[in-house]
Amino acid sequence: MLSRRLRIALSILVVASLTFIILDLRGGEGPLSSARAALSSIMGGVQSGAAFVFAPLTSFNSWWGTLNAQSQQIRDLRAENENLQLQVRIAENERARVDEMNALLKVSSVGEYAIVPAEVIAVGPAQDFSWTVTIDAGRDDGVEPDMTVINGQGLVGRVLKAFATTSTVVLIVDASSAVGGRIATTEEIGIVSGTGRQDSLDFQLLDPLAEVRSGDALVTFGSKGGRPYAPGLPIGEVVEVTGTAGQLTRVATVRPFAKVSALSIVGVVVQPPRTDPRDTLVPGPGAVVSPPAPSSEPTSGIEVEQPATPAPEVALE
Repeated sequence: MLSRRLRIALSILVVASLTFIILDLRGGEGPLSSARAALSSIMGGVQSGAAFVFAPLTSFNSWWGTLNAQSQQIRDLRAENENLQLQVRIAENERARVDEMNALLKVSSVGEYAIVPAEVIAVGPAQDFSWTVTIDAGRDDGVEPDMTVINGQGLVGRVLKAFATTSTVVLIVDASSAVGGRIATTEEIGIVSGTGRQDSLDFQLLDPLAEVRSGDALVTFGSKGGRPYAPGLPIGEVVEVTGTAGQLTRVATVRPFAKVSALSIVGVVVQPPRTDPRDTLVPGPGAVVSPPAPSSEPTSGIEVEQPATPAPEVALE
C-alpha cells in the first residue's frame, strides 16, 4: 500500500500533466510551448539540411530521366526524318522513271517506231568498245543485234549483242560509232562519229561547201531496213564549227541530245516506221517540222545533188 503522502504527490503530478496537455491542445502558451517551439525549430533545421544535401541527388535522378527521354525522342525524330527523306527520294526516282517512260512513248508514238522498253542495268566497256551498257531485254523479247536503241531525247546507240534476257548496247559516243546524219534545217547530210567523250560528237559534211551553223539540229538519215539506225531520230545539236567552207577537214562539234551518262529507261526499235518521220521529233521551240517522206523505206545510201558531177553514194550501215 502506498503511503498517503506518495498518493497525494502522484495525484498532483497527474493533475498537472493533464492541465499542461489541455493547455497545449488549446494553443495556449503553456509550459510546454517553448519546448515544443524549440523542438520544431530543431527539426525544421534538420529537414532543411537534409533537403539541401539530398536535393542534388533527387534533381539528378529527375534530370537523368528527362535527358534519356529527350535523347530517345531525338533518335525517334531522326529515324522518322531519314525515313521521310528516303520516301521522298523513292518518289522522285519513280517520278523521273515515269517521265522518262512518257518521253520514250511520245517519241515512239510520234515517229511510229515499234519498240521494246528496257532498263539499263549495267554500265561498262565490252570487247573493243569503251562506251557500252547492258539492258534487261534480249532475244526472248524480240531484240536482235544491230537494232536501234533510243530514249525520250533521241538516239542512244545500237544493239551489239543480244542474249536470252539481256543485251549489250554500243552508245553513239563510242569512238567506233558512226551514223548517217542530216541537218534538220538545210537537209545537208554527213557522218556523225563518236569521240569517246560523253558530251561530244563529230559531224563531217559530205559536201565541204555546205553551210552548217551552231544551233543546227541533226537527225538520223536511216539505214536500209532501219538497221542499225532507224530514220528521223534526233541525234544532237551543233555547238561549234571548225574550218571554213570548202575545207575537207571542216568538222562540226555536236552535243548529243541523249545524256548517255545518266541512262535509265530506253527502247529498242524492233520495227522502224513505214515512212521517215523527217524532222517531227527535233526538240526545241525552233524545231523545223517537215512532212513525212513519201518513200516507205530508207535507202542504204545517200545521194547529194551537185551540178555537173555524179551523185556520191555513202553507205550508212
